[in-house]
Amino acid sequence: MAAPRNVTATRDEEKGEDDDSPSAKKPKLERFPLNTWEFAAAVAVFFVFSTGLFCIYLTMPPAAYTSLKLPRTLSDLRLLKENLSTYATNNPAQFILGYCSTYIFMQTFMIPGTIFMSLLAGALFGVVRGILLVVFNATAGASSCFFLSKLIGRPLVTWMWPEKLRFFQAEIAKRRDKLLNYMLFLRITPTLPNLFINLASPIVDVPFHIFFLATLVGLVPAAYITVRAGLALGDLKSIKDLYDFKTLSVLFLIGFVSIVPTLLKRKRVYE
Repeated sequence: MAAPRNVTATRDEEKGEDDDSPSAKKPKLERFPLNTWEFAAAVAVFFVFSTGLFCIYLTMPPAAYTSLKLPRTLSDLRLLKENLSTYATNNPAQFILGYCSTYIFMQTFMIPGTIFMSLLAGALFGVVRGILLVVFNATAGASSCFFLSKLIGRPLVTWMWPEKLRFFQAEIAKRRDKLLNYMLFLRITPTLPNLFINLASPIVDVPFHIFFLATLVGLVPAAYITVRAGLALGDLKSIKDLYDFKTLSVLFLIGFVSIVPTLLKRKRVYE
């Protein structure tokens, strides 16, 4: 693979157009960002994951298999919970294997809907086991997405979020000495989407051990909120109800605590 390049140079290299020109302000959709090798690698990884997931599903009894559907609404989720409750109780190991495989697959390939999977964990397994399942799967899926992005993600992220990537790169560069605290802050709070963090971290040279630890610890508060909501799935009216003002305030308070060491160190430096 080619040596890493500074992401700030990518815009100048694409067309050499004036930033004020009309064409420069349009989304760069004219050319797909992946070359042939990168696209083939993405398809190959997707095929391997899909094959493994399909083989796991084939081990399920027909009654459970035919009721499977990725939930897109709360109504879908309630129906899925009713259809899978008996199977999850009678075949916990098989169900957990299928659940984990599906969650990690969705997280790896950026398929929307993992929040419904987190709610399902709370509805079927309760708080403690639900949190363990969600944090494990979210961390494993984010790690898988991290390495996939390390392989082919640079052109995609640069193409989709050029400004956000430059901002993230600058913030990471300023916080190298306390990078774990900053990554924890990002994971705990909704400052940046988790999808973007998963894809952009290897591009801006966030070490994997810091990425992994921040993900493992930082996702616990959000997992607790979602799993607890899953216990009262019948009373939940909207996904937006999960993150009201009070909940967001608590998350930002926890996130602020995580960056206190960085703020204190800066204060000592300027004194």
